[in-house]
This record gives sequence, structure tokens and C-alpha cells, in this order.
Amino acid sequence: MNKLQIGIMFLFAVCLSSCSSLSKQDNILTTQKYKWYSDRIVQGNYTGKALSGTALESNYQSPVNLYKPALIHFKFAINGKDNEMPSGQDHSFICKAISGKSETPVIKFGELLKANKQEAEGVILQQNTELTIRLDMREMQKAFNSQGYYVTRTGQKIYKEDFKGVYVAGDADPLIWDFDNLVNHPILQLTDEDGDGIYETRLTLNDTSKQRGGIFRWSLKNDISACPQLKAPTKLENAIYNLALDEMQNAIEKDSTLRTGKEWPGVWTRDVSYSIILSMAYMQPKVSMNSLMRKVNSRGRIIQDTGTGGAWPCSSDRMVWAIAAYEIYKVTGDQQWLKTIYPIIKNSLEDDFETVYNPRNGLMMGESSFIDWREQSYPRWMQPADIYQSECIGTNAVHYQALNVFSHIAKLLGQAEVSKQYAQKALALKEAINKNLWMADKGYYAQYLYGRNNYIKSPKSESLGEALAVLFDVTSPEQAKQVTENNPVVPFGAPIFYPQIADMPPYHNNAVWPFVSSYWMHASAKGGNEAGVMQAIGSIYRAAALFCTNKENFVAESGDFLGTQINSSNMLWSLSGNLSITHRLLFGIRFGDNQLSFSPFVPKALKGKRQLTGFPYRNAMLDISLEGYGNKIKSFLIDGKESEPVINANLTGHHSVKIVMAGNEFQPMKINLVENASSPLMPVVQLNEDKLQWQPIESAVKYEVYKDGKLWKETSDCSIFLGDEKGELQVAAIQKGGFTSFASEPVQIFPSQIYEVEQFAPKSSANYQGYKGDGFVEINKKENTNIEIDITISAEGNYTFDWRYANGNGPTNTENECAIRTLFIDGQKAGVSIFPQRGKHEWSNWGWSNPLPIHLSAGKHIISLTYMPYNENMNLVINQAMLDELRVTKLN
Repeated sequence: MNKLQIGIMFLFAVCLSSCSSLSKQDNILTTQKYKWYSDRIVQGNYTGKALSGTALESNYQSPVNLYKPALIHFKFAINGKDNEMPSGQDHSFICKAISGKSETPVIKFGELLKANKQEAEGVILQQNTELTIRLDMREMQKAFNSQGYYVTRTGQKIYKEDFKGVYVAGDADPLIWDFDNLVNHPILQLTDEDGDGIYETRLTLNDTSKQRGGIFRWSLKNDISACPQLKAPTKLENAIYNLALDEMQNAIEKDSTLRTGKEWPGVWTRDVSYSIILSMAYMQPKVSMNSLMRKVNSRGRIIQDTGTGGAWPCSSDRMVWAIAAYEIYKVTGDQQWLKTIYPIIKNSLEDDFETVYNPRNGLMMGESSFIDWREQSYPRWMQPADIYQSECIGTNAVHYQALNVFSHIAKLLGQAEVSKQYAQKALALKEAINKNLWMADKGYYAQYLYGRNNYIKSPKSESLGEALAVLFDVTSPEQAKQVTENNPVVPFGAPIFYPQIADMPPYHNNAVWPFVSSYWMHASAKGGNEAGVMQAIGSIYRAAALFCTNKENFVAESGDFLGTQINSSNMLWSLSGNLSITHRLLFGIRFGDNQLSFSPFVPKALKGKRQLTGFPYRNAMLDISLEGYGNKIKSFLIDGKESEPVINANLTGHHSVKIVMAGNEFQPMKINLVENASSPLMPVVQLNEDKLQWQPIESAVKYEVYKDGKLWKETSDCSIFLGDEKGELQVAAIQKGGFTSFASEPVQIFPSQIYEVEQFAPKSSANYQGYKGDGFVEINKKENTNIEIDITISAEGNYTFDWRYANGNGPTNTENECAIRTLFIDGQKAGVSIFPQRGKHEWSNWGWSNPLPIHLSAGKHIISLTYMPYNENMNLVINQAMLDELRVTKLN
């Protein structure tokens, strides 16, 4: 080797050393799945790179398009309902294409088609495969003709008049598992063109026209000069901040309200409220005001958006509106706004305490906050009436903070007694949350309590609920630290809940939502957890850089934006959370009633100098510089003068603020980083004389049997002898490692008394089927607004009251026509009975309302079902149901 060659080798070695050193310094965060550098995110072969502070480019390729197995799973659904076979039993078929086409055998409805898994190994689904699915429904047609109805294998009785069609659900696009929305996908409906009872549909699987990938780009399109301008230490941070500002402009509609997402026009109560709390209150105060007022009805109540069973009270997280409204007041100091929102919040809270408050344990009932797609987070047996009486950590944390906010607003407006009253309600709710939902052995809160006559805990974690509990001070400081260290997070971020539901596709299940990651980030900062903060920011930045937009969600398993059931770009709460990283976390901006304070949290990996210019605060404009790292301030200067880290509300004009951090080391804390996993499937239990039986669950090592909400027995068998045992029984499957399934639908072994409602009120003339006795009674806002039934109780004890009813005003998942009434016993309020929607025009679809428990003495009692002013639903016009029977059940 000559001198020239030696010299070249030497220079090459120096260059490698230098590049290696630079690369090491440039590496901000390394995770199992991706690396975060100063100008890019790298995930395997894919890179999302900041070309400048106003441009991003990515070569991301969705893994959904790279490999599709030929083995598909599906099941059929009369009227779009999950009624063919029990949960966990699905048809399987190896879709091998010949000349681009494949066809199933003729499948008889309710009889399982099962493929050989070994034969399916390694078989790839060919692109653009045309699959014909064939279904034998002759048994249903025969039953329709002979007796007027058909009973499915799951026990659902479907009347000929109610038959709307048969659909297919499944796991291979365009198939979906969303039974509530099958009817909105005409391609998934099977038809019988020749009337021979064999229904068919043709689908294109692995459709290449739907593939997404290649080069994604974003460059600044809107004028963001009026927004606070960031100068950050890294190019990527600048670009992702400006991306959020750019997309914020896209989210402002012509009517000065906030659009929910690129794919979702209009204002949604929870979406806009969570966005306002994160950043829109100060970024767009007037537009935020307009948006909130759009979600107030003519009765001066907060609107619960359409949802499970007909919206409120099945869903009850609308009170997040109150928290958002108060955030706007803190930003603006607008006294008129305070006076405007006061009666709206008060009216809404009063109705909630009449309708969703459970006096037996002090918690608020209603669906998990924002997780409003029931099959994505609840056991499949739970009807909307069951979901109504679930008690969730997220929804309860929202109610707690809404009570605090209203108490404070009342105090500001001179309503001292009202303020005291609601402060006491807030404290009582906080105590109830910690008593009933805190799991000391896990170090975080249970997802929810659920059941019928008795409650058990779902031990899953729920990231938004856990975060809100920390941020709203439901937790003690010690609990806050435990939550941030113990709530499970997967490599791509904090999943909506954990573990996942095995037979449910990604959306809320098996998904990460950047806005939830934002709340989790702020909760981690409050708990002092630097590792948790970095993991959360990385989760948000990775998605924004690789997708070049603020997506609504992505798959927890793969980190991919494809694969979730619904998604959108330019998502309001995602971009709002993105902005909050800069303003509320790194610069630590906090709004108070009469001041702006600063409490920065800068992880060591993000140390450096930042400038935020043109930040408005009431009548002042601030240019803020920040340097260093840590969560303690070394010096704080306003216009060059030392000061406490506070800006008074009466400050006017343009001012400079300089913050120097102390460079303190954070207390070492861990995060509970886990591999994504699913809990076992739920047993489907049947009562066979004196024995409880169920099919074995794959991966289960034992089963827990619950009696009246408490663990009664454990067994490795798939049955248990009951003898003369009475009570409400449920079974859960337990995996090796401890993951537990949802508990099965309660089996009730109780004596009941039945009262035919038509014997106590005028019988309806409607021609519906499936009722018991001689008919049924219609209730609406004008007819039968009070029904009285005389009952006789033979022995003192605990009883429950529920009603067999029909409500065909809407589907189970949308619209807002849940019927609501108040139950009185001997003139005393016993609770609220709700009659959620059970299917559009399905008036022969009967089910039971929520059971109301009460202690009764022996003898005669008068039961009254009455329409009260607070029983008004979100529709304001239709509040209607058909009542068939009253059931009075004696508990143990």
C-alpha cells in the first residue's frame, strides 16, 4: 500500500469517526421500532425528513400492502347484527385465486366453515382477487313462511317484517368487523337475485387501487405569520410545529367553527373540547367559543353527539365541554363568556345528576369518554342499556373536573353556596373513583365497572382516563407517579387500552391516537416521568414525520395509518396536541384566571435554545426565549428584569421573556414498555339444568366464576355444577401470565314477577310482533307520560325493576332518540329507566332496559313510570318506546 492509499484510508477513518460521533450526538431517541434524529425519523427502510422548517418528505410504505395472508375470517349478519354464531366463532376460508377469482362453497347460515390452518401457512392472497361469497338462507325463508319469524343460533328472534337483508363482516378489506356500520356498506350486503334462497356478493380483495405509499410530502400552504413563531434547536421540531399551524388553518371553517378533521366536517362536542383544552383555547379563542356554542341545544344544555343507543345518557362525556369553556375564560378573561356558560353547565350537570349518577357507589355512569364505538371496547353481549350503566375512569374524571370547574365559576360569579355545593360533589366523586376504580396491585385505574345487577372491574388500563386522572388531580402525587410508571405502553405509543381485544380490528382497539398521546405526555410530565414524556413525544413526531400530516390514529401493533377501521388526515385534536408539545410542555405555559405562569418541562435530550415570538396574552404580546433543560427554572426575566415566572393579566404591549432552566436531573423513573398483546376471548356461557357450561377458550389455563359480582370459584374445566345455587353468574377466561377475558353475559338464576304493561295502560294499535301477553303500550312525549302499576311483594328484600321494550327509532350506534323515563316507587324516585335504540325500524326487536335496584318491604307498592322534564333526550322531539312487560326480580 503506497502513501497515497494510506492517506486516503486515514482520511476515510477520520471521516467515519467524525460521522459516527455526529450521528451519535444527533440521535435524540432510539426505540425498538424507530429512531428520532434532529432532522428526521427513521423506521426501518423508511425516513420522514424535514427538508426545511416548512417542508417534510417521507418514503413511507404501508406494510398493509406488503403481505396479505390468503386465510380470511368472516361471519354473516342478518340486518347487520352479530347474530349468526357466538362471539369467537367465525368462518375461515383459504382464498386461493384461479385466473384472479375465488369462490366459497355454499355456506349454511349458522353452520361453521373451517379452513385447515396448516394448508394456509405461507399462502399469499393474490392482488385484485375477486371473491364470491355464497350463503344458504333457505332455512330462514322457510321459517318466515311457516311461523313468521326465524331464530338464529345466538337466540335472536327475527320477524319477517323486520328482515332488511343479510351482510358479511370480516377481516380482509373491504370486509370490516364493525357490525354497527355494515348497513352503510352496500357492497357487504348479499342478495338473492333469482329467489332460490342462496345469497351472494362479490368482493375484490387486496385491491391495488387502495394501496398507499411511495413519497409523502408536506410544504407550508397557509399564511401562519399571525401565529406564534417557533425557532427550535432542530429542523424536525420546527417543521412538525409549522405543520400543525398549517393544518390548524385548514381546520377553520368559513362559519368560524373548528372542523373535526379532513374527513369529518362539523363540530363534535368531545373532539372540539379536548382540542380546546390542549391548545385551541389560546390559538383560536373566538373560533373555539363559536364551536362550543354550536354544541348547545335550545334548552340550554350541552349536546351529547349522536352515539351508542341514541346518545345521552348512554354516552355522558359531554361535560368535557365545561372544562374547555373554562379554559377559554382563563385565556380571555371575558366576563360575559363566564356568565354565558354558567347556566349551560349548571343545567347539564343537574340533568346528569338526575340521570347518570349512581347513588349506590357515588360514580357517574355512561360510555368511556371518546371511546364511543361499543364493540371496540366492551364485551359483545353488552347492549346500549348495559353500556349506560358502566362506570368508566375517563368519563368519571371528566365529570370530576367539570364539577370543580363549575364550582370555581360559581365562586367567580359570587354564587358562594352553589360553589360550595358543587365542590362537595366533586370531592365525593373523587373519593368514589379512588375507592371503586383504583387498582393498587397494578398501580393504575380499572378501565370501568360493568355488569347488570352486579358490577365487576375490567382490569384493562385506559390511557386517556389514566392521564385525565393525573392531570385533574384525581390521583395523589404518589398515585400520579405510579400511573405514569405502570400504565402499559407499546413501542409505538400509549394504546387506547391494554391488553387488546383479540377478535376486534384496530380503531379504538389495538390503536394509538396522537391526541391521547398528548394527554399522556402531559400526565407523564406532571408525574415527573422524563422517559414517559420522551416516549410520548416520539410517538407523536414519528407519525407526523412519516405520514406528513396529523393523522387521527394508527395501528398499535404496526404503527401504520392503514389498517384502522376509520382514519383522517388533518385531525383537529391531533394537531392541537402537537402544538401543546411546544407551548404547554416545553415552554410550560399555564393560564390562570388573572395570570399567565410558566412551568417548562424540557427533557435533557431536547436541551438547547428555543424562541417563541408573537405569543398573545390578552392585551400583551410576548417574545419568549427558553434555554437549557429540566423542570426547574434558574432565572426568569421580563424585559431584562428578574421576576417570578408569572405574567399579570393587566400587562399590555410587547414584552420579552427569558427563561433559563436549572439543568436539573430528573428523578429516575421507568415506563411500562410492553409488547402489544391481546386478552383471551370471552366465554359464551349457557345454563343447562343445574350446570353452567361453556366452550374451551384457546390459551386459557383456568376460568374464574363470579357470583353476584364477586369471585366465587376457579376451575380448569368448562362447566361447573350449581345445584340449588341462586344468583347472577359470569365466567372469565384467564391466560398464562394473568391476562383475563371479559366476563361472560350474566346468567340470572333469580325468581321474577312479570306484569303485562298493557293491563295498566291503553294498548298500542301498532302492528309489531314478538310481544308477550295481549299487546304493548306506546310511550312518547304526549301519550302515557305516567303509567302506574300495582305490585305485591311477598317478602322484604332487594329487588330490581326493568322493562321489556322496543325502540326502532334508530340504530344501536348513531342518532339521538334514546327514550328516558323516571321510575317512582310509592312516590319516591328509584332511578331512571332508559330505553335505547335497538335498530332502525326494528320495532319487533325486544330487549330489557337497565335494571334499577331497590330495597322493598313486603306488601303492596305502586310503581310509576313518569316522563319528567330532565328526561328530555338529545333529539328534543322523539322520545318514544314500546313497553311490553315490567319484570320485578328478587336478588339474593
